[in-house]
Amino acid sequence: MSNIRASILLAVLALALGGGIPLFGQESPNAVAASRDAVAADEDNNGLLQADVVIDGKALFSVRGVRAHPAERRAEEIENRIKAVARNSKISANSLTLEEHPEGTWIMADGQRILAVLNEDASIEGISPRPLAEVYRGRIGEAIEAYRRDRRPGFLLRRALYALGATLVLVVVLRFGRRIVAFLRARFEQRYRARIEGFEHKAHHIIKVKQIWGVLAGLLNLTYGLAIAVAVYVYLHYVLSLFPWTRAFASSMYRMAVDPLRTMGSGLVGIIPNLIFLAILVVVTRYGLKVIRAVFDSLGAGTMTWKGFDPEWALPTYRLVRLLVIAFAVVVAYPYIPGSESGAFKGVSLLIGVIFSLGSSSLIGNLVAGYSMTYRRAFRVGELVKIGEHIGNVEQIRLLVTHLRTKKNEEVIIPNSSILGSEVINYSSIANARGLILHTTVGIRYDVPWRQVEAMLLEAAARTEGLHRHPSPFVLQMELRDFCVMYEINVFCDKPHSMLAFKTALHRNILDVFNEYGIQVMVPAYEGDPDQPKIVPKERWYATPAKDDVSTNRASK
Repeated sequence: MSNIRASILLAVLALALGGGIPLFGQESPNAVAASRDAVAADEDNNGLLQADVVIDGKALFSVRGVRAHPAERRAEEIENRIKAVARNSKISANSLTLEEHPEGTWIMADGQRILAVLNEDASIEGISPRPLAEVYRGRIGEAIEAYRRDRRPGFLLRRALYALGATLVLVVVLRFGRRIVAFLRARFEQRYRARIEGFEHKAHHIIKVKQIWGVLAGLLNLTYGLAIAVAVYVYLHYVLSLFPWTRAFASSMYRMAVDPLRTMGSGLVGIIPNLIFLAILVVVTRYGLKVIRAVFDSLGAGTMTWKGFDPEWALPTYRLVRLLVIAFAVVVAYPYIPGSESGAFKGVSLLIGVIFSLGSSSLIGNLVAGYSMTYRRAFRVGELVKIGEHIGNVEQIRLLVTHLRTKKNEEVIIPNSSILGSEVINYSSIANARGLILHTTVGIRYDVPWRQVEAMLLEAAARTEGLHRHPSPFVLQMELRDFCVMYEINVFCDKPHSMLAFKTALHRNILDVFNEYGIQVMVPAYEGDPDQPKIVPKERWYATPAKDDVSTNRASK
C-alpha cells in the first residue's frame, strides 16, 4: 500500500513539473527558451533567485542559489556534470542512484555526485527531498539518453537529410511564390480594373487609378513578404532544432520573435488609461478650436461685433489663440505621453528645444512684427504704401512677410521685422483722410517773373483732370539757386493708385503751358556774366497770364 502511495505521489509530482504547474516557478521544457543566454536568473514566488538546468536546448528543472553560490553558477555546474556522464558511454542512464545524507538527497552516477537536492530546496516546495530527487533523476536519465542518441552518426545523417529536404521545400516556395503573386495580381487586375476606373470617375478624379493600384500592390507585396518571413522562420526553427548544437538557438528564436510583441502588448495595456486621456484631450481641444473658429469667423464677417475690434483682426487673432490653446493642450498632455519620463524622450525634447531656440530668433522676430503691424493698423491689403525704397500695392500680409506689387508689376517680399524698423508711408490712408498732395518741381531762370511762373503752374494744374479743385492747388518757391528759382506745384487728389498717371498728365500740361507763353523750362549753366543784369523790369511783373494782386503790390512797396 505504501508503494502505491509513493508511486501516486511521484506521478503527481512529475505531472506538476512537466505540465507547467508553477510549483517551481518554471515553464514546461517544451515551451521554455533553452539557451543559457536567453534563460537568465529569475525570482520564484519566495523571492529566491533561480536558474534553469538546460541540456541541448531543453530545460530539465530549476535550481535555486544563494549569494555565495548563485543559481546560474549552480545550474552551470550541474549541466557540466550531466554532460560529462553523458559523454561516458560506460555509465548507463539507468544506473543513477540516490544517496541519503543529512543535508539532503544526492543523485549519484558511478560514485560521483551529479546533483544534491538539499533539504532547503524541498522545504520551500513543501515536500521531502526524496520524491523531488526521484523526479530529477528521471529527467537526468532521459537527458543523458537523448544526449547520446542525438550524437550518433546514423541519427545525425537522418537529421541532415531532413534538413536537406526542408531546404528544397523552402527553395520551391521562394521560387514559385513570386510567380503566384504575379498570377494573382494579373487576375485581380483583370477582374476589378473596370470597377476601379469607374470608382475614379465617381470620385471626380480626386483619387487616381494609379494610386489605388499602388495601395493594392503594396498590400499584396506586404502579404507576400509576411508569408516569406513566416516560411523562413519555420524553416530555420525546424532545421536548427534537428541538431543538438543548434537546438538552443532554435528554442530561443521563438522568444526572440514573441518577446518584443509581448513587451509591446503589455506596455500597450499599461498605457491604455493614458491613451484614453489623450484621446479625450484631443477631442475636447479639437471641438474647442471649432467653437473659437466660429466666433472669429463671425467677427471677420461682421455678423458679430466687439467694441474696438477690427474685423481684419479676426484671422490673425484666431491663429494666435489657436497657438495658445494647442500649447496649453501639449503642456497638459506631456505627462501622459508614453515614454515621456524616459531619459531618451527628455534628451530628444531638449535637443528639439535647443535647435528651435537657435534657429527661431528671426522667426519669432518676424512673427512679433507681423502681429504688431496687424494690431497697429499700419496698412491693409489693397492699399498703396511706401516701405523703404519700395512703392506698391499691398497684396498679402502674412505672419512672417508682406507682399507688395509695384507699378512695374514686380512682386516684392519684405520681412515683417524689416518693416517694423522702417518708415512706412500709407498713401491710401492719407488720401482717404485729407487728400493726397502730389507735387513736382521745375527750375526757371531769374529773368522770368515769378508771378508769371506761378500763374502758369496753376493753369497747368487746372488743366489736369482728376485733381481736386478744393482745396486749391498752390505753388511754393523751394530754393533760390545760383542760376534759377525752384518752383513746386502742389495739387490734391484722392486716388493714390493713379498718382503716376496724374503726375504724368501734370508734367505734360506744364510743358504745354510754358510753351504757349514762350517760357523755356530749362536751368542754364554759368559760363560768363551777361552784358545786362538778368532782372525782371517792373512793367513785366504781371506778364500774361499773371494778374495784378493788390496784396502782393502792398507787400512789395
